[in-house]
Amino acid sequence: MKTVTISGKNVPAIGIGTWHMGDDPAKETQEIEAIRAGIDAGAKVVDTAEMYGSGNSEILVGKALAPYERDDIFLISKVLPSNASKAKMEQHLDASLERLNTDYLDLYLYHWRGGTPLSETINELERLKQTGKIRAWGVSNFDVADLEELWDLPVGKNAAANEDLYNIETRGIEYDLTAWQAKHDLPLIAYSPVGGLHNELKTTMLENKVVQEIATAHGVSAHALLLAWVIRDGKTIAIPQSSKAQHVTNNVKAADIELSEDELRRLDKEYPQPDHKVPLAIN
Repeated sequence: MKTVTISGKNVPAIGIGTWHMGDDPAKETQEIEAIRAGIDAGAKVVDTAEMYGSGNSEILVGKALAPYERDDIFLISKVLPSNASKAKMEQHLDASLERLNTDYLDLYLYHWRGGTPLSETINELERLKQTGKIRAWGVSNFDVADLEELWDLPVGKNAAANEDLYNIETRGIEYDLTAWQAKHDLPLIAYSPVGGLHNELKTTMLENKVVQEIATAHGVSAHALLLAWVIRDGKTIAIPQSSKAQHVTNNVKAADIELSEDELRRLDKEYPQPDHKVPLAIN
């Protein structure tokens, strides 16, 4: 199983995303079973945020994780830009911890950039790390210019990860961001690794003939094959979301798929690498 080292911990490269989960009480049991199925299949990383359902996702995650040893899970949540100030962040972190029924986060991410000066946000994240309420902090939806600004801050290099949208159909970050992060030993967390839930444009990934042929050759679904592609470099964690237990189990098993150089070339031909800078994709 492919793994990635993040904040000093070695974790499976396929985690569990929870965006759009926790909002429908009728689906609670099914969604809890889905998260637990992923953990039982070997997943360690569970990603949520205070934004998701205005806290409903964190509540769901807290319930789902109740039977497990806390130290066996790498738990991530995120703070909204509007709450990322010295005056507000700790109370919002405390609220997230209460909803998650835990006394610490393994990783706390600044969800995206807002009006608070970056230095203030990062200094507060670093202070909260010293309290023990978070083991590490990172950022999300940052591009190269943002990361360079972060790296220039006195404690900016303490960032443990950057979470961005990334999949075979949306490869813009490969132009310069992935190389920058590799050079600076900053792991990438890929959200929407098989496309977003509410994309306005229909994805072609799952129906692509070459994707399907390679998936068939490996005896896996197109979905699993695309996840294996996202984590191919050994420096990326993918956090697909699903409310179906079997689907989540299959997602986790994608970390066992090894793609050949020929298969990667065929996929590159279908979905070419970027040859110019494009705006950071955000879903």
